[in-house]
Amino acid sequence: MKDYILIFGAKGDIARELAKLYAASGNNLILSGRNIEELKDFKDDLQGLNAKIMLKELDITDFESFSKYVKSLPSNPRGFIFITGSNPINASESINICLNTIHVNYTGPILMINQILNHFQDFKNGFIIGVSSVAGERGRQKNYIYGSAKAAFSTYLSGLRQRFSNQDIHVMTVHPGFVRTKMTAKIPMIKFLTAEPYQAALDIYVGQQKRKEIIYSRWYWSIIMLIVRNIPELIFKKTNL
Repeated sequence: MKDYILIFGAKGDIARELAKLYAASGNNLILSGRNIEELKDFKDDLQGLNAKIMLKELDITDFESFSKYVKSLPSNPRGFIFITGSNPINASESINICLNTIHVNYTGPILMINQILNHFQDFKNGFIIGVSSVAGERGRQKNYIYGSAKAAFSTYLSGLRQRFSNQDIHVMTVHPGFVRTKMTAKIPMIKFLTAEPYQAALDIYVGQQKRKEIIYSRWYWSIIMLIVRNIPELIFKKTNL
């Protein structure tokens, strides 16, 4: 395999839809997740699209395994997509749950990106996509652990984008709003503002093709978050947003 796109968090609903889009466009893929057994049937479906598919098991919170994982990858990567996420309702109630939330959404992805870039010194014309969240735009009482981790991830991607501004490396930050996935199944959401996984995946795919730097999915979240960001703190802290 000479050229591939690597998707982290590949078991997720958005990741699966995104994998279909890239495979249908003739891209070879490496799908990574905690339990690749759950991806074997999906791999067979994708190979029917004439794409080469590899499965590689990885726990994004097992930092000690990163070096071995990266060394096992084929050469000449084309792109890396990070869609890892965890948003437990009780993240602030337990040290372990809190740490896992931070590691899945921030620490693991940024350490893996660093490891990849350090290993593939010849990575000069590919792309890096990080899926953050509108929750990282402003702290909210309902998910401030998750939101703060996503905010940190967005800041990291912004710095990475500046680092590669004079090179042909495209770094894109994705801010999804409400998306109907397994992760959000227990979270109350406004129906008419909630997207399906395919819609979010298509936004990401099109954004990467157009070399966008920051996108919202769906587009209307850019307007919603502009309003939310500009509500004075004195008023915002009294709301139930």
